[in-house]
Amino acid sequence: MKKLFILSLFSLFVGIASLQAQNLSSSYQTAVGLKIYPGAVSVKHFVNGNNAVEGLGYFWQYGFRLTGLYEIHGDINGAPGLKWYVGPGAHIGSYNNNWERDYPNRNSGIAIGIDGVLGLDYKIKGAPLNVSFDWQPSFNLVGYSYFEGGWGGLGIRYTF
Repeated sequence: MKKLFILSLFSLFVGIASLQAQNLSSSYQTAVGLKIYPGAVSVKHFVNGNNAVEGLGYFWQYGFRLTGLYEIHGDINGAPGLKWYVGPGAHIGSYNNNWERDYPNRNSGIAIGIDGVLGLDYKIKGAPLNVSFDWQPSFNLVGYSYFEGGWGGLGIRYTF
């Protein structure tokens, strides 16, 4: 099932690449790709200037989680295409019985909470690619309440 999902996603990217003109500058408006750890589909769109929204869909052995982030970007002097970003967000998810089995003191079910993000974003000049690395701490408020500092990771996206 995972191989079929990855193959479908790759086919989507190839299709987009053949339909869109390549963005070869050091900036971009929208990007679609994957975030590695724990593994998510990522869509990022700049709404104005240095402000972007990012949607993440995580699918893992314990269920799924949808996260929305509002990101404020800033330039890093002397490094064209490289920006820092920070911002707030929120998530909603569902944890299955595997979660409760591996963590007996935590209930499965719905999860709703708040998130933050801190990271670096780099648009590769001359290629329609964007790479990011971030940390996304979160606090679950509904369901089992706890702090989670392990979200975030390496993002690789196609830009257009």
